[in-house]
Amino acid sequence: MEKFKNITAVAAPLPEVNVDTDKIIPKQYLKTIERTGLGKGLFSELRYNDDGTENEDFVLNKSQYRNAKILVAGDNFGCGSSREHAPWALLDYGIKVVISTSFADIFYNNCFKNGMLPIVLDETEVSLLMEETERGSNATLTVDLESQEITTSDGNKINFKIDKFLKHCLLNGLDDIALTLEKNSEIGSYEDKIKSQRPWV
Repeated sequence: MEKFKNITAVAAPLPEVNVDTDKIIPKQYLKTIERTGLGKGLFSELRYNDDGTENEDFVLNKSQYRNAKILVAGDNFGCGSSREHAPWALLDYGIKVVISTSFADIFYNNCFKNGMLPIVLDETEVSLLMEETERGSNATLTVDLESQEITTSDGNKINFKIDKFLKHCLLNGLDDIALTLEKNSEIGSYEDKIKSQRPWV
């Protein structure tokens, strides 16, 4: 997993509440266990018309938001089934940060395990950022994980909270496997101890 770096990027608005994982990545894309290539299926039922053409009204199809790396979303983002493909699809598309008033617990934790930062703010703060996104390609936000701070294009700053351990994992690019490998020497020492104490095992 890549280390999370400070990001300055266009932010796209998705004010709809209760955007579930089936909307984020529909079930027909769940046949793969590969993390790459899922970006094409991100919000596919919203991004594309029945004939396969782009839905011009969907936010990520608008020219000013095509390169967005930050999503300002409605409440309860990522609800529904626990598919890990949802953060995979967002990341593969290029979304690194999602900001909302709340997230489904499993989706929230899956984000951290895959190198994406979900930020919880209060309703007033999210509304302010939602207004900021209306500037289109001029709606750039800077997200500084180290200082836990979001800076708008006008220089306004909003602080956010994050669990210390989850922050450590993102800054150092540590997923579950990497966390285990950090303890490799301790695990080895324990195994050697067990072998000496119980050689018959």
